[in-house]
Amino acid sequence: MVDNRYATALVIGSVLSLLATVYLSVAVGTQHWYQYRSPPGNHEASNASELREDFINGEFDEKAYSDTLFRLNGTLGLWWRCVQAPGQSHWFKEPDPKMVTQCVSFTLPQQFLPKYKEPGNHNTGEDLLRTYLWMCQFLLPLVSLAFVFLSGLIGVCACLCRSITPTLGVGVLHLLAGLCSLGTVCCFLAGMDLLHRVSVLPDGVDGSLGWSLYLALISSPLQMMAAALFLWAARSHRQNYTRMTAYRVA
Repeated sequence: MVDNRYATALVIGSVLSLLATVYLSVAVGTQHWYQYRSPPGNHEASNASELREDFINGEFDEKAYSDTLFRLNGTLGLWWRCVQAPGQSHWFKEPDPKMVTQCVSFTLPQQFLPKYKEPGNHNTGEDLLRTYLWMCQFLLPLVSLAFVFLSGLIGVCACLCRSITPTLGVGVLHLLAGLCSLGTVCCFLAGMDLLHRVSVLPDGVDGSLGWSLYLALISSPLQMMAAALFLWAARSHRQNYTRMTAYRVA
């Protein structure tokens, strides 16, 4: 039988784990990890529509899509890149055209393409640090979610077996998931910093962190707090069981 203190810790840990999983899943699936704010005149430029068409239908090139993100209020995520451009206009020029957000996803092969020391220039050689940071920011959240899913299966088995011992493994998996979530944010921030060192932002363009990144950042301590509760419950219950066994033997 499980003590009420341990049961409360398990319930709170499960709620924290669920919240962290929802936050991380939303962060992975949205594009607001990093966002650019460009001057209003950039959207009214004559080639804004051309930039948008190249962004959507053109060949994948880091230099090309980065410049478009800079100029058209772009947002960047782990799987998506989006821009804002005037919608399809009529034969006359509208004084205040409606801005339309259009997004393009990174395909799985594109996630593993090398990054170059000078974006878009294949002759400058591969930038291994940026390449591995990009791969890690793509893979680590998936590993984190996989750890949480595996810990959920172990938790279900523990409930069926009416044993709290497997909770120790659940806690360890949540700790690893929290580290992976934190590593995702760190890799993304480091990669963006390196990108801005080799790709100078145009005048008047500002970059800032988006809410998707903050969701991923919040998920990490939630997973670690859940891990601490699971580990405490498993360890304390085991110590209490050992004392009770020794008392009965004595």
